[in-house]
Order: sequence, then structure tokens, then C-alpha cells
Amino acid sequence: MSEESIIRIPPYHYIHVLDQNTNIARVEIGPKTYIRQDNERVLFRPVCMVMVPPRHYCVIQNPVLRDDTRAVEFDNVGQAKLRHGDQEIRLTQDPFPLYPGEELQLNVRPLTVVLANTALHLKALLDFEDDSEKFVAGDEWLFEGPGTYIPRKEVEVVQTFQATVIRHNQAIRLRARKECQDREDHARVTGEEWLVKKVGAYLPRVCMKKSWMLWTLLS
Repeated sequence: MSEESIIRIPPYHYIHVLDQNTNIARVEIGPKTYIRQDNERVLFRPVCMVMVPPRHYCVIQNPVLRDDTRAVEFDNVGQAKLRHGDQEIRLTQDPFPLYPGEELQLNVRPLTVVLANTALHLKALLDFEDDSEKFVAGDEWLFEGPGTYIPRKEVEVVQTFQATVIRHNQAIRLRARKECQDREDHARVTGEEWLVKKVGAYLPRVCMKKSWMLWTLLS
């Protein structure tokens, strides 16, 4: 941008100012009228803060480090500390600026609504603990609808499952991918195959594979 001496920052806007003596960039937040010093350079014109409305989220790359009071931490030269290579999922909150080094990796978008008889196949990328339940990297499970899925940086959405509707005189054939328990709490070993005949919508677990539909009349 042009080297203007006076920059008017509207409400809910911000700029990055580079101190050319220390080579440290900082954030200036509106509403205010900022007077640029001779040793400073404004990196871009005022831009709107990131606004996450209800039931939406965004993903920030290289997020700033915060203390227990959620205040941004700075090093001894006044530069905001970053968690390099990390990600942070931010839900509904007050409008916020991006500090130097932060990137908006995934723009603001609605949360995923999982309908009834539908499930998300989830896989843990990192070890974490959620609601007193521990997960290790590689764990797989289902998030079954109806409900709203809140994303986590440690979890990857592999695919979406749709329930198979079993009608009268029909069944589905399942094969166990690994040792597990089916939905009737029967122990299954790897490679075991069985039929599900119960009428209604059926969602196989992630440790099971649906081989094909069996449409023949069951005795």
C-alpha cells in the first residue's frame, strides 16, 4: 500500500504494522486513527476481522499461543508466539484479527449436520482425550446422527455412511475387518461373515464391511 502517514481503521478491522528497526510486525485494531512513524511500514490496508457466526467454524494455521486467561503471549521482543505447524479450530466467538504468521487455512463454513440413519466415519490422527474417553492415533469410530458434528484438529472425517434399510425377507451380509463386537454384542473374529436380518435401518460399525445385499427369501 502507499506510505500514508495517517491510517483510519474502521471498527472490526485491523492492520499489520512492521517496525523496520526491530523487524517485528504487530497488530493494530480499530476503531482508531493510526499515525505511522518514520521507522514503520503498514503491510496492508485495513481488512475485516474474521467473523464466525453461530453454528460455523474456521481453521487457523500457526495459531498464536495463549495463556490460561486466553490472552496472547509475546516473547521478549514483542512478537506474538506462534504454534508453528499446528492448527486450531475456532467456533463462534467475537470477531478476531489474524496475528502476523497466522493463516486462515479453512474459511468460515457451517458445521456438519449429521441426519438420522447417517454417520460419519472418523479416524484419530493424534492421541487425545475427550469427555474422559481416551483415543490413540489410528482409532476409528462412528459419529451417528441426528446431531451436529464439532470438528477437532486431531480427528479426520474419512467418509459418510448411509444406513441400509432391511425390509421383510431381506438381509445384508457383513464381514469383520478385525476382531470386534457387532451391534448385538456378539464377538466376531477377523474375516468372519454373518447375516443381519432384523427389519429396519442398519449402520455397520467401522470394523465391519458390507459385502453385498442378499435379496433371497430367508427361511
